[in-house]
Amino acid sequence: MAFRFDNIFTNWRHFVVILVIGQILSLCITSTSVISNKLAEYQTVTVPNFQSFLVYALLLIVYMPLALVRLGPQVVWQNIKRRFYWYILMAAVDVEGNYFVIKAYSYTSLLSCMLLDTWTLPCVVVLTYFLMKIRYRWTQILGVLVCLGGMGLLIKGDMDAGKNYEAVDAVKGDIFMLIGATCYAVSNTLEEFLVRHRPQYETVAWLGFFGTLINGVQMGIIEHKTLQDMAWTKEIVGCTVGFGLVMFVLYTLAPFLFRMSSSTFYNLSIMTSDFYGLIFAKYMFHDQITPIYAGAFTMIVVGLFVYHVFPYKSPDRMARLPGFRTRLPGDIELTPGTHRMLASSSISSRRSSADYGSTKSTRSVIIEPDETQV
Repeated sequence: MAFRFDNIFTNWRHFVVILVIGQILSLCITSTSVISNKLAEYQTVTVPNFQSFLVYALLLIVYMPLALVRLGPQVVWQNIKRRFYWYILMAAVDVEGNYFVIKAYSYTSLLSCMLLDTWTLPCVVVLTYFLMKIRYRWTQILGVLVCLGGMGLLIKGDMDAGKNYEAVDAVKGDIFMLIGATCYAVSNTLEEFLVRHRPQYETVAWLGFFGTLINGVQMGIIEHKTLQDMAWTKEIVGCTVGFGLVMFVLYTLAPFLFRMSSSTFYNLSIMTSDFYGLIFAKYMFHDQITPIYAGAFTMIVVGLFVYHVFPYKSPDRMARLPGFRTRLPGDIELTPGTHRMLASSSISSRRSSADYGSTKSTRSVIIEPDETQV
C-alpha cells in the first residue's frame, strides 16, 4: 500500500497528545519502582498484595459511584450481569501479574527481569491481532523493532554500569517473570477491548471492585501474619500512600491511551521508564548518565513515531466475544472514525469527549427495549 506522507502532518497533534500521556504513564511506573525501593529500605519484608490492595480499593471508591451516577444502577447492573466473567478475568490477571513480577525480582537477576519483561509486547501484538482484528502494517512492526532496539541499549547501559545482581533461583524467577508478563499482556488487551465497548470509568470501577476482592483474599492468605508484625512508621505509611496515589493515576490514564491509541502503543511507551529511573538515580544516588542512555531514549521515541505516523486502519468490527454479541444500554458501537454511545431512555443521551477519549461530539443512539433482551 502506498503511503501518503501528508499523514505525518495531519496526525502530529494526536501523536503529541498520546506521546505525552504515554510518558506520564512511564513516569508513574518509574515512580512506583523508586517508592518500592524506598519501602525496602524502611522494612525488612515486602507486602506487594497490601500495596496493590490499596490501589484497587481506591479505584473502587472513586469510580464505582461515578459509574452509578453517570450511567445509572440499572445500566451498570445489566452490563455486569451479562459480562461479569470478562471483568473478573481482567482483574485476576492484573492482580497476578503484579504479584508474579514483584516476586520475580526476588529470585532472578536484573538482566533476566529486564529481558523477560519485554515478553509482554509480542503477546499484546498477537492478542490484539485476534481480539481487536488489527492488521499491522510493516511500519508498525518496524516501530516495535526500533523500540525493542532502544530497550536493548538501556539494558546494555545497565549491565555496563554494573547494576546487575546474581540470581537466587534463576529458573523460578524467570518462570515468575514470564507468567507476570503474560498476565500483563492479557490484562492490557482485555482492558482495551472493554474500554472500546464501555465507558472508561465503568471499566476501571469494575477492575477496582474485583481487584479488591481477589487481592484482598490473596493478601489475607499470604500476608496477614506479616502485616500484624510490621512496625508502621511514618516513612512506611507515607511511601505506601504515595505508591497507591501514583498507581491510581496510572490506572486512570491508561484506559484513555488504550482508546486513543492501543495497548501496543502503551507497552511501547513505558519502555522509557528505565531511562526516567536513571534520572531519579542521578539525583538520589548520584549515578552517571552515559550517552548510551540518551541514545536509547531517543531510539524508543523514534520507534513510537514510526509506529504511529502511518496508523493501521481501524477495524470495522472486533471479535464478538460471548456477552458482547448483543448490545446493551451504555455500550459504545465502534464504527470507522466514530464512537457512538448506545443509551437507553433511562439514562442521559448526552456524552462528552472526556468520557470516551474522542475529540468529536457524536449523536447518541437510543436502543429500543426489545434489542436489549437477554
